[in-house]
Amino acid sequence: MFDFSGKTALITGGASGIGKATAEKLAQQGARIALIDQNPEGEIVAEDLRKRDLPAHFWQTNVIDLPAMQATHEAIIAYFGSIDIAINNAGIGGTWSKTGDYPIAEFERVMQVNLYGVLYGMQLQIKQMQKQKVGIIVNVASVAGLKALANSSAYVASKHAVVGLTKTAALEYAKHNIRINAICPVFTRTPLVETMFAFDASLEDKLAKTTPLQRYSTVEEVAHAILWLASPEASFITGQAMPLDGGMLA
Repeated sequence: MFDFSGKTALITGGASGIGKATAEKLAQQGARIALIDQNPEGEIVAEDLRKRDLPAHFWQTNVIDLPAMQATHEAIIAYFGSIDIAINNAGIGGTWSKTGDYPIAEFERVMQVNLYGVLYGMQLQIKQMQKQKVGIIVNVASVAGLKALANSSAYVASKHAVVGLTKTAALEYAKHNIRINAICPVFTRTPLVETMFAFDASLEDKLAKTTPLQRYSTVEEVAHAILWLASPEASFITGQAMPLDGGMLA
């Protein structure tokens, strides 16, 4: 599909879901894969790729630990020599509650992971990409970064913030040949979405019907969109929040 030979792709939240699927597809197209996740199962993903002679390495790191993130990015550069593509994908859903009742500590936790985790990664990635004079960043936001979702104020606020951060940084670093975009998928069958169904089993059918296509997206569909944004075929696209929503926003 695309040729990423010789490129190093960093992926946070790479142990499962969208991150894992994206790592798989980038590796199949020639990229060297640097996986970051606090979940130790990221090593299983990396090992599976290596068994197929696809270069991959895993760093167990919490994205909200800035010193650890800095050390991990330095280790990735030392190991692979560059960070050509960065996919900031790690995120959490948070508690389901109305805004007036939303627990403040939980709100702060969601913002820390979903917003500051992306910010920390972007700052480190941009510094390296400026040295390289080229780079691509794709932030995984959500359709909830473009519209409201009742009972999920922290998640919605964090994803709107990621979209704003993406657009601002894209303006700032376009002259450095760094393209920065966001992908905004609708409900996708990932561990995060499964926690929503655990909260309310009736949501599974209800949410599928909110899209004109009457279904959830797959992690592979989201991964394909990420690869396109990271490819030369999207070389004139920056500062965009690309919906992958089955027609929800039409």
